[in-house]
Amino acid sequence: MKIAKNTVVSVKYKLSDAQGQLIEESQEPMVYLHGGYENTLPKIEEALDGKETGYSVTIQVEPVDAFGEYDAELVKIEPKNRLPSPIEVGMQFEGSPDDDNQGAVIFTVTEIADDKVVLDGNHPLAGIALRFDLNVTEVREATEEEIQHQHVHGPHGHHHHDHGHDHGDDDGDEGDHFRSQPIH
Repeated sequence: MKIAKNTVVSVKYKLSDAQGQLIEESQEPMVYLHGGYENTLPKIEEALDGKETGYSVTIQVEPVDAFGEYDAELVKIEPKNRLPSPIEVGMQFEGSPDDDNQGAVIFTVTEIADDKVVLDGNHPLAGIALRFDLNVTEVREATEEEIQHQHVHGPHGHHHHDHGHDHGDDDGDEGDHFRSQPIH
């Protein structure tokens, strides 16, 4: 069947930068609800729309269509004593940017000098043109409930603690995006 609005698409992907350096390769296919629900990048949906199982394509996505341009204003230098210790490069903190109109930003520690720490609030992939190798492994009709909730349920569904419908299993386990849920 063809990929269209309200189909559930399983797609294996390889993510590289524009120079071909591998950034991430999917172990499990990404499973998403197709049709502008912001379950995945719009450019990926565009590339797969109307295609079928077995379709493969490589697309390049510019930063503006992926994780945004790199914003130097999101880089802050903080005194080390204001941050929890021990502190290491790669640690992440949620902080509020200087502009109060924005929501919380995740800052990553990118550098530690004597008594100062550099925090970068950009997404790690900001400012990078990304190359996706996509391979469609399955296409199915979405269930009514998935359409209503605007994301996939069931095995490998992308679970996120979402807009007010609590699935009753919110135990704060952030690491497990692929918790299976019963399909009603």
